[in-house]
Amino acid sequence: MTINRDANEAVRRAIEGIIRERGEIGVQVAAYLNGELVIDTWGGIADVSTGRPVDGETLFNVFSVTKAVAATAVHIQAEKGLLDYDVPIATYWPEWGCNGKETATVRDALTHHTGTPQMPDGVTPESICDWQGTVDGIARLPALFPVGEVPAYQSMSFGWILGEIVRRTDPQRRPFGRFIQEEICQPLGIRDLWVGIPDGVEQRISRLVNAEADAPLPPDDSLFARSLPNTVRLVPEVFERPDVRRACIAGVGGIFNARSEARFWALLAQRGTLDGARLLSPERVDAACVPRTGGGPDPVYFNTEMPLSEGGYWKGSDKVPFVGMVKGDRAICCPGAGASIGWADPDTGLAVAFCHNYMTRPATCEAHPCYPIAEVIRDSLGI
Repeated sequence: MTINRDANEAVRRAIEGIIRERGEIGVQVAAYLNGELVIDTWGGIADVSTGRPVDGETLFNVFSVTKAVAATAVHIQAEKGLLDYDVPIATYWPEWGCNGKETATVRDALTHHTGTPQMPDGVTPESICDWQGTVDGIARLPALFPVGEVPAYQSMSFGWILGEIVRRTDPQRRPFGRFIQEEICQPLGIRDLWVGIPDGVEQRISRLVNAEADAPLPPDDSLFARSLPNTVRLVPEVFERPDVRRACIAGVGGIFNARSEARFWALLAQRGTLDGARLLSPERVDAACVPRTGGGPDPVYFNTEMPLSEGGYWKGSDKVPFVGMVKGDRAICCPGAGASIGWADPDTGLAVAFCHNYMTRPATCEAHPCYPIAEVIRDSLGI
């Protein structure tokens, strides 16, 4: 560990600032530079009901940041020669090949071009805890848009689609949560990157505070609500349930701490190798950083242009508040509901994780709680 004391202290003060001035409650930030942990700091309260403070071991819900782990698992399978991006999903998962989805490829799944942004009808917190039942329902979905033509963001289904592709191409057919632990976490020495927690870590999870609790819900028949149903929306009432915490919900269910998440991103910032563990080739990481082709207005997110990459990650953009702090032409990231985020920049070697428990929806890039943190990180590290 080579913590940069000056940078760490500058970020710690910045965390105090957003707690004091922006209403943040509990925050962790960690950053790697050129494969070394240089920032690992935190502040605030993990549980407002008890006053439990945040420390370095505190865990946080990170929601769609989890999608980066699912995408990376697919790339690991490709690296092993177990799948091809341009082969139809149905080659590996025959049940998928119906209702207009027959030609959808693994690449289409990574880039949100399967034409199936929706979740199955009737989903509940209990049903999303059932991996097999959920993937069976997703496999039967009809394509709402022509495959490969219209980008339609798979808000929740992304994780199950990619996770089932990984499971079907895994010679051991391991559950996806176990695959993540054995193929990503163990080789990299990552302790706290959970997509389905074990019992022993639950007491370390921070409690969410939803600043948007009074916001009106989207109509149930809207495309947004079909993609992210109101019955399983990303709120404490659903994602603090013990059964949901323990389930492998591979698109939105991650519970991480910042130092573990930053180490995951450091693998990508180092172009596939970290501390001698090689999970991906440099060329594969480079290809995953390229902006996706076939973009355009996304009908799920109210015809917003979403900056995504060919590899299943997001790109930074000063037009999208959730990713405005991510700089660099080749940087990749994943934002999560409530404003969690992590990113990697292969050009500078910087990898950052921002975890917190005060769920907000920033209206501008500058309003994002991580925006000033990111500026301090880059300035203090001379990037």
